[in-house]
Amino acid sequence: MTIKLLAIGKTDNKELQALIDEYQKRLGFYVKFEFEIIPDLKKVKNLSEDQQKQKEGELILNKLSATDVLILLDENGKQLDSVGFSEYLQKHMNSGIKQLVLVIGGPYGFSQEVYSKAKGKLSLSKMTFSHQMIRLFVIEQLYRGFTILKNEPYHHK
Repeated sequence: MTIKLLAIGKTDNKELQALIDEYQKRLGFYVKFEFEIIPDLKKVKNLSEDQQKQKEGELILNKLSATDVLILLDENGKQLDSVGFSEYLQKHMNSGIKQLVLVIGGPYGFSQEVYSKAKGKLSLSKMTFSHQMIRLFVIEQLYRGFTILKNEPYHHK
């Protein structure tokens, strides 16, 4: 199984990007992982929130293949602890899917079309984090999840 993380807009902070790169490298020892950035929309001042979600949604959906399992990182999604998340990953791997796609949306969330295509929603916290920080948190939790599945000492219960 491949895990792909899609995110809108590049990471501006060099220190944050260095941490993302580090965990992405670590994660590569456990699973085929791809991190793809969808460029920010241009001229958003002229767009309503709904129009922006619509345009971002089209860009997200264009990145998917018919067999992908789409999971949205959404504030109203299911919350799991790290062990529960590792079990969630194992369940998807056992199901035989080719690619699990996790998506971090834009500042206003997702279009209705993206919600319709999704097979699930996950929330990392009830708190609000910047979209750039969420990238690091997701990749770190993926890494943590695989170390839990392999009974490695990274995660302490």
